[in-house]
Amino acid sequence: MNIAIVSSEFNEEVTSRMLAIAKEKAELLKLKITHTCVVPGAYDMPIIVDALLNKKDVDAVVTLGAIIKGQTKHDEVISHAAAQALTDLSLKYKKPVSLGISGPGMQERHAYARIRPVAERAVEAVVKISDELKRIQK
Repeated sequence: MNIAIVSSEFNEEVTSRMLAIAKEKAELLKLKITHTCVVPGAYDMPIIVDALLNKKDVDAVVTLGAIIKGQTKHDEVISHAAAQALTDLSLKYKKPVSLGISGPGMQERHAYARIRPVAERAVEAVVKISDELKRIQK
């Protein structure tokens, strides 16, 4: 299975670790990473995910990000917009797009605690969704 990974550089101390863990997990699962892209933030992912899903050498896209709560509800706006856009793209292309974006409402310490589980689950999710799609399309 060929996957692409899109990672946010916002909260880079968290997301760079998520990216490293996602790459390790992909290797463990014998997935080929055909593209790795870095975008400014989670909100910026959909346009890159769209371009990747349009490629023949991409079967699924793993997204990685950390949206940490500030003093406003901006984290909620970003999270909801990104999740909806990524869901819409998955449906449009009939290819898995995992939501490996932690948050909203999360403090920095929670982001650090969720690095490994979120990154690993994001990779595992595209494999499981792909397998299930193949099964029901037979």
